Amino acid sequence: MTRAIVFGGSGFIGSYVADQLSQRGYDVVVANIRETPYPNADQTFVRCDIMEPDAVNDVIAGAEFVFNFAGLADLDESIHEPRLTMQLNVLGNVHLLEAARTHGVRRFVYASSAYAFSPKGSFYGISKLTSEKLVEEYAERFGLSYTIIRYGSVYGERADHHNGMYRLLRQAIENGEIRHQGSGEEVREYIHAADAAKLSVDVIEDDKFAGEHVILTGVERLKIKDLMHMIREIMSDRISVTHTNEQYDGHYTVTPYSFDPNMAKKLVPNPYIDMGQGLVSCIRHIHEELHPSTD
Repeated sequence: MTRAIVFGGSGFIGSYVADQLSQRGYDVVVANIRETPYPNADQTFVRCDIMEPDAVNDVIAGAEFVFNFAGLADLDESIHEPRLTMQLNVLGNVHLLEAARTHGVRRFVYASSAYAFSPKGSFYGISKLTSEKLVEEYAERFGLSYTIIRYGSVYGERADHHNGMYRLLRQAIENGEIRHQGSGEEVREYIHAADAAKLSVDVIEDDKFAGEHVILTGVERLKIKDLMHMIREIMSDRISVTHTNEQYDGHYTVTPYSFDPNMAKKLVPNPYIDMGQGLVSCIRHIHEELHPSTD
């Protein structure tokens, strides 16, 4: 069996990718500092801190594919934690790159962000862009094959408080209201994590994505105010919606892109999980999280 290591595989997107790899018959190792809340009998869990290069080296030995979803993933948190952001997202990634080139992995997949080439994104975006450049340089200097995936607005049942969609839905269920810091005119292209995971595995099974930058976002452009009204209708108009029109620090309004010659290919799922059905599934999941069944 072909071995694939998913660093950060206990987290949101990483866990979906790990499951998708298992479904396709890979020998999957989930490497994380905390045990996965989504145990899978077809996967091996290894406790590993990406800040410990010797441990990282041991985990990657024998792997053909390495995915890096580890590090700090919350843009808002990164604004207040610049040093931690750089340590985890940049130096941690270097530790993985060193081990990957030492052991000659077939492909290194770096989980970047649409904020990597945006003037927004604060320290989070800077850390992602820096790590992208490091991946490219490892390819140039050492011949390390890679694919960089820039994830957009991903949502799903396994999200937590770091995820913007989760925060909106939890507010709606827990408080009966949704308060959004911006104007509501901000536009996003949401993609369900299960769809993103399928495309994430597709890229390692096709050599045309080696040395490429790929963007994974949804196929529908949706204003946040329309999303909030959609949530209200799904919940039978029982919640209130408020836009505070405050400065939305670090976040883009309509597009994360700025001009740069380093272009990326956009992949979209076909078929894909309908936004309405995806929202209902997430709402049910969060409701059960807040109000566990006694059966």
